[in-house]
Amino acid sequence: MYTMGKLRLWLLLSVAVFGQVESLEVGSLEKDCLSCHKAQQIPSAMIYKRYLMKYSTIKKIEESMLSYIKNPQKSTSIMPPQFFLKFPMKDTLKIEEKKLQRNIKAYIEKFDLKKKLQIHP
Repeated sequence: MYTMGKLRLWLLLSVAVFGQVESLEVGSLEKDCLSCHKAQQIPSAMIYKRYLMKYSTIKKIEESMLSYIKNPQKSTSIMPPQFFLKFPMKDTLKIEEKKLQRNIKAYIEKFDLKKKLQIHP
């Protein structure tokens, strides 16, 4: 049987470990993806909004992003052709697929619009 002290300790350790994992994923996203977006001034939030408008579900967005990142082409991009007049065509990333999937999830989490919505009672 767990005592209240052991339960609190377990809860505290769980929060610390899960918070650290989330922090590592955000760090990986920053290093692997967003550093180039920032250097090239690519509007990540606007790109996410386009994905959201086109695909509407997180699962479809993840699949589409993964497909595009693995094989980036103007013809498969959600961005309009004039976007590529201002921003460079994306290079294929040399990242293992599981890490890429985690980065995509972290990207979606970072730019998720639901966090910005305020629901008034």
